[in-house]
Amino acid sequence: MSARDSKEVGERPSKDSHAPSSVRGTDVTPVPGLAAYVPTSVVNGPASTSSPVSAHHASQGFGEGGSDLRSPSLYFNRELSWLEFNHRVLQEAESDSVPLFERVKFHAIFASNLDEFFMVRVAGLKQQLTGEVDDLAADGFSVHDQLAKISRRVRELLKDQSESLEKTLFPGLREQGYLLVKPSELPADMLAHLDERFKNEVFPILTPIAIDPGHPFPQVRNKSLNLGVMFHRDGNSDAGFGVVQVPQMIPRLVEVGTLKVEKERPKTLFVLLEDLIARHVTTIFPGVKMRGVYTFRVTRNFDLEIDEEEAEDLLQEIQQELRRRERGNAVRLEVSGEPTAESLVKLVKALKLDAERDLYTTGGMLNVSDLLGMIPKEGRRDLRDEPFTPLVVPPLRDADDLFAVIREGDLVLHHPYESFDSVVELISRAAEDPDVLAIKQTLYRAGGDSPIIKALTRAAEAGKQVTTIVELKARFDEASNIAWARTLEQSGVHVVYGVIGLKTHAKCLLIVRREGDHLRRYVHLSTGNYNNATSRIYTDFALLTCKPNICEDVSSLFNLLTGYSAPHRWNSLVVAPLGLHEAILGLIAREAEHARSGRPSGIVAKMNSLVDEDVIEALYRASQAGVPITLLVRGISCLRPGLHGISETIKVFAIVDRYLEHGRLFHFQNGGKDEVYMTSADWMPRNFHRRVELMVPIEDATLRARLIEILQITRSDTSKSWELHDDGTYSRVHAKGNATPFRSQHRFIDLTRDKVKTADQVGRPSSRFHMSATSHKSALEGKVPTATRRRQRKTRDDS
Repeated sequence: MSARDSKEVGERPSKDSHAPSSVRGTDVTPVPGLAAYVPTSVVNGPASTSSPVSAHHASQGFGEGGSDLRSPSLYFNRELSWLEFNHRVLQEAESDSVPLFERVKFHAIFASNLDEFFMVRVAGLKQQLTGEVDDLAADGFSVHDQLAKISRRVRELLKDQSESLEKTLFPGLREQGYLLVKPSELPADMLAHLDERFKNEVFPILTPIAIDPGHPFPQVRNKSLNLGVMFHRDGNSDAGFGVVQVPQMIPRLVEVGTLKVEKERPKTLFVLLEDLIARHVTTIFPGVKMRGVYTFRVTRNFDLEIDEEEAEDLLQEIQQELRRRERGNAVRLEVSGEPTAESLVKLVKALKLDAERDLYTTGGMLNVSDLLGMIPKEGRRDLRDEPFTPLVVPPLRDADDLFAVIREGDLVLHHPYESFDSVVELISRAAEDPDVLAIKQTLYRAGGDSPIIKALTRAAEAGKQVTTIVELKARFDEASNIAWARTLEQSGVHVVYGVIGLKTHAKCLLIVRREGDHLRRYVHLSTGNYNNATSRIYTDFALLTCKPNICEDVSSLFNLLTGYSAPHRWNSLVVAPLGLHEAILGLIAREAEHARSGRPSGIVAKMNSLVDEDVIEALYRASQAGVPITLLVRGISCLRPGLHGISETIKVFAIVDRYLEHGRLFHFQNGGKDEVYMTSADWMPRNFHRRVELMVPIEDATLRARLIEILQITRSDTSKSWELHDDGTYSRVHAKGNATPFRSQHRFIDLTRDKVKTADQVGRPSSRFHMSATSHKSALEGKVPTATRRRQRKTRDDS
């Protein structure tokens, strides 16, 4: 798991929610038949006069019972809600039901998530203070309030992690033969060898810096590890202070060797690089009387500040900003050890930080993410999750002609259970197919060594018309995307950077192919990135189709992104910022009208984050009308469920498991005529107003039923699911009575294996796959495949 998309820390705090002028002013109906339920005009369209929510209520924020649905008491703070998500990650790291090496990973994810939270969210709040902006959040907290509460909660979480490491994780690793020790604890022969390695491999690259009027405080790099050295010069009673940066190009976890003890498991010994350097600090600072050494780490504002309207060359401008970003303002100082008060004062003053709010001290290890260095790349299956390799499923698995398979009917892929390799294969075949004339694709986070990039370059070199929308502003992937953009351009690909002022977050692929005497378009739409690495650890959904209505819309979207020309109306897609916000509000309002009229109603929505106040208010109104609402929100949720007269019918669940829940999927019961939508967008202001996003309806009835059942299985989890309560706390969801704990991700693994196994037994690929209601009912009753029962029996007591 990762908290990037994952981690999904989000953009910095912002009040700007307007689309740039280049995409405004287009009359677009978001979802056919929903005009009466859209509470505001769609972009510049006319205001609705037949909405069930009156204009007065919409403007005043009053619900059906007269309650103020914009009252701060009805909203959780988004920053504190995100910290609760990270707390759930930490609790997975502390769970005895999680294999030991996987617990190390969760500890690493928790630490990495926190780094990004400070670099983005805390940095944004501090920047608001610098600009003398102290606006109130939806929950009524000022910027000062939020920073103080963040600081307090982070200290609590760090204390929990430190205790977990010392009392549980390190003893567990030690028992399994993996020891993190101090140099002084090593046997004499190992210590002598380690000292020799320091002399030859480490010492030559160290740079000691003494801090005095002639040597100002150095520019400490973001997230770098440093030693603070306190000393007295010989013959001088004045306190001296120096800094040594721990080299980043050397592995921090130094593997010293293996101890073999009779009748015991061999013990692999590790030493922290900073402990090795500290052991030799008198060699680094000769001629001084040492007073002590401690470790510190600085986190900096890592956001980009680009004026896209003024930039002549956006790529070059971002490259310059990336260099500047390494020197961004400090937002956090972490210290481990026993520094003197005077040396801390120097540090805090040099970094221009608030000691009470921005200084975090610990007696343990900084940057726990580096503990991943203790995990061997192979072996020790007993300490890892049960292995699972994503499967290429029928009808794609043995198809000679992938285009023919798509022509038979739409397909939905559920990653990572169903392999992303099918998508890579489709693009690769398109690159080599002489009948393919054009390929157009968005790229948000392509990752490293991307086979998709290679296929696109081959296609361009073969003379095909290849266009990519590369998002240069994808946070933390800017440098990688710049490199890919240059590679693609050098191969003859037409590279576009999207619409000024918007991030292109939509994930779509368009292939134009000559078939006989006409052209046919094929489309792939996804909730996740075109990234081979994350496709194996994130759960996502994808649609493959050649339906003319959807393909025409995707063509129009690419024309919008390359030429800023939006269509008068979309056939099927809903596009942000051209109506997605209004469409979601309309869909929710329609469910409320169904409930008031006595028709079947209900909403099940799966997403990463729920922040938008308008959407939350609409959900409150729907709940007041009696609509049953289940929200599967992995990360931030600012909505307060279970409030009498406000949100009694709303339940919010979050799953944290081996795969990061990343797919966005919405089911509206719609009076008995189910509608299901797949989207790249969360319910956040940034996705509605500051990004290009797509939402696509699932038109095939069988695929709709399959996705509805996926949502049912997900919300039935009693092993890795958490429920949000009205006070903002989360509690684990447990199986009732003596029922076997049900783990949804394991169920999806088993279903995918069964799908392939069934096709093998039949001897030919099945045309489409659909989980029957009977199979789902059996799963919830505990009648599950043997592999699942075996896993669940193992974890039953823990769950």
